[in-house]
Amino acid sequence: MDVEAEIRDLKRRVSELEGSFGFLTEQVKSVHKDLLAFQAITKQGFDRVNGRLDRIDGRLDGLDGRVDRLEKDVRTLREDMPGIVGSAMRDVLSERPRKSRKP
Repeated sequence: MDVEAEIRDLKRRVSELEGSFGFLTEQVKSVHKDLLAFQAITKQGFDRVNGRLDRIDGRLDGLDGRVDRLEKDVRTLREDMPGIVGSAMRDVLSERPRKSRKP
């Protein structure tokens, strides 16, 4: 084979590779740009979701406090209930006229 022909063939092959490399470089740049945009949009979405979750956590903390107070009130009422019922029964029984017992 002729050296000049071989050089021309090598130059042609290098040129084809450079063209393919340039095309692929542009494709990778485009994909990278799209990925960066997707990343930004995804980050915004996650930031929004995290904000909502923080608000929900705050509301749940408030509800936890309310439930704790309600449990305490119910526990106190349960402890006081026998005394309340006993007092009411004593009041009712003391207001009723007593029947005299016949021997």
